Amino acid sequence: MRKGADTEVPVLVVGGSLVGLSASVFLGRLGVPHLLVEKHKHTSTHPKGRGNNVRTMELFRTARVEPAIREAASVLAGNHGILQAPTLVGEAGEWLFREIDPGGGLARFSPSGWCLCSQNDLEPVLLEHARALPGADLRFATELMSYEQDADGVTALVKSRDTGEHTTVRAEYLIAADGPRSPIRDSLGITQSGPGDLFHNVSVTFRSQKLAEIVGDRRFIVCYLTSPEADGALLPVDNRTQWVFHAPWHPERGETLESFTDERCAAHIRRAIGDPDLDVQVTGRAPWHAAQRVARAYASGRVFLAGDSAHEMSPTGAFGSNTGIQDAHNLAWKLAAVLNGWAGPGLLDSYDAERRPVAEATAARAADRSGEHSHPGYDAPPPAAGGGRPGGILNVVLGHRYPRGAVLGAAPDGPAVPEGLRLNGEPGSRAPHLWLRRGAERLSTLDLYERTPVLLCDATTPVWHEAARKVAAVLSIPLRAYRLGTAPGADLEPEDDWAEAHGVTPQGAVLVRPDGFVAWRSPSLPADHEEPGDLLHRTLSLLLDLA
Repeated sequence: MRKGADTEVPVLVVGGSLVGLSASVFLGRLGVPHLLVEKHKHTSTHPKGRGNNVRTMELFRTARVEPAIREAASVLAGNHGILQAPTLVGEAGEWLFREIDPGGGLARFSPSGWCLCSQNDLEPVLLEHARALPGADLRFATELMSYEQDADGVTALVKSRDTGEHTTVRAEYLIAADGPRSPIRDSLGITQSGPGDLFHNVSVTFRSQKLAEIVGDRRFIVCYLTSPEADGALLPVDNRTQWVFHAPWHPERGETLESFTDERCAAHIRRAIGDPDLDVQVTGRAPWHAAQRVARAYASGRVFLAGDSAHEMSPTGAFGSNTGIQDAHNLAWKLAAVLNGWAGPGLLDSYDAERRPVAEATAARAADRSGEHSHPGYDAPPPAAGGGRPGGILNVVLGHRYPRGAVLGAAPDGPAVPEGLRLNGEPGSRAPHLWLRRGAERLSTLDLYERTPVLLCDATTPVWHEAARKVAAVLSIPLRAYRLGTAPGADLEPEDDWAEAHGVTPQGAVLVRPDGFVAWRSPSLPADHEEPGDLLHRTLSLLLDLA
């Protein structure tokens, strides 16, 4: 142990909300010992951040947390659409969309699906799973007081808010998941880009026995109520008696949070709903600020930003929390690779190169979506001339890609979020989902990717499999290779043409990273008499900074 340190761990995570807890789960799954500190005593008690998109649920599936999350979210399993109406009394209104996945078409692209699980329900699930993993030390009511970094690591001072005891922690790396006002980001001198604040709301939790009768069978995710006298957004918590209402707040006009008394909030909700006699019992209030900001750097030395410390986004579409969880996943496997010695430290530079452009494009799409939905309190700027209506969100959720970073063969000037959804095995894109058979077991290709790089090849071209075995031994990396098909020696039998889906021939191979993104592919056997093993050796050395 380093002299003067009370605790020594490979990774210190600061912040125990959705992103910090997700980082703990992902690090724990990869066998990385870590300490997480969170200044609050408990996980979130406010129902917010409920939309978990399909990519996030894929990650939770791989981490074996998805079933528990869906169980925690079961009360809202039947809520799908977004409604916009002047009030909820009567039948007036328009469904912006009625189903999240109409016709079930998403099953072509993913083994998972969207999930509505509010932050106050999701965080306890993540906490339970993280604590069950070996090497995970999670301390709530514990605050980061200060830290210093040097060439070899980070030395931090943390304080128990219960006992006042101070502990010195020595870590090789620090993940700052400490929120949008991140003291760690500020201490690093990292500035932010973007327009800044977009609008402000007060989130009001309340109980009402009668509201369920007014809502009827309209099972929405959110209802935007547009009455000029009292606009706002209504969200069900249990579809029965517990609800959340987002009321516009205008601090720029001198409006204070204290002015949102129980009486004012209840009266506003009654006007928005359209029933002056509605029973409303306010149970809580929490301000929140919609903003569009992205850090100009995601790392400084051995300190990495993740989640809201790295980016703020308008809440419409729940892009912010999902992007943050995916930040943590991207960073976790890279830290594990470097700490376990099968990648060089240069791999960590790809975290900024990959995730920051995605955040910039996603933040812009989130703001556009708030304008499209006329989110209460948001005076959206008019669309650019000739810009037209932005596209859907599936290309953002599943189709985002990494033109630069730990990939070879991607178009370096390509967009981080393309116009259409292309999951065809291109380097830098999320690898295609195909169903596989292994005896009686049915699994997705995405289930293969978590702890190690994976090479996919055809059972009729076993030279790739043998090359992978030899290169893994020479480079001391945990590379796994799978022979796909029905030929003798096949490891897995795909239900569809795996080679076509990945953009290669049966003589080709595809290298997929532990996060499920395609790192490189060879459409066929190498030309010019180069051995597959030599090509694979050179490729992995470049990707993992082993050259």
